Amino acid sequence: MSEMSFKQAKELVERMEFSELALKNATKVLDDSYKTLGKASENFEQTLNKQEQVLDRLPHADKKMSLMFLAVAVNIGFILGLVIGKYIL
Repeated sequence: MSEMSFKQAKELVERMEFSELALKNATKVLDDSYKTLGKASENFEQTLNKQEQVLDRLPHADKKMSLMFLAVAVNIGFILGLVIGKYIL
């Protein structure tokens, strides 16, 4: 009977060692995931800041594009006017 309780004690110690190793690994994984979450949060904040910058620049870029389209239209009109003036009139 003393052998049986010695085996049980040995199994219990082994289980406790495995539990300790599992807890250490779980703690390490949690620490790593916390660090990763922190980096992801920082990257998200940077992305939001860049998005705000882009949104602030959009109206200015739209104004530039409309001026460019106007300049191209004026140039095309000028060229068509020259062609019409030279060959038709």
